[in-house]
Amino acid sequence: MISVTRKSHFNAAHRLNNPRWTKQKNKDFFGLCNNENYHGHNYELDVTVSGEVDKESGYLIDMKELSNIIESEVESRFDHKNLNLDTDEFKELNPTAENISMVIWNILRKRIPKKFKLSVRLFETPRNFVEYSG
Repeated sequence: MISVTRKSHFNAAHRLNNPRWTKQKNKDFFGLCNNENYHGHNYELDVTVSGEVDKESGYLIDMKELSNIIESEVESRFDHKNLNLDTDEFKELNPTAENISMVIWNILRKRIPKKFKLSVRLFETPRNFVEYSG
């Protein structure tokens, strides 16, 4: 098995907030990430596809095709958006890095052939990231 990874990025704002909690509990738990006026991140995304190399092409997957899928399904959907207000995916879902990575994985899984294993790694900061493999 071999893996290839395509790097991507998008910039987005969000607010971490649980509507079932009190204002004080949200502030205590999420801290600065609960800012009522939102805050932003320069998200870095690694999309890894794993499987067997095609004997005819020598490719695992056409990286241009993978790049186009990421651009159309992730970057154009989330870049320069307020995740809480501007996207359907996070109207009712708290846009934590964990939830964002799972949403991205589910979106990409629909477009990446099932014969491939898929993993996404989302960096919220250079030191904080989550990885989801389904």
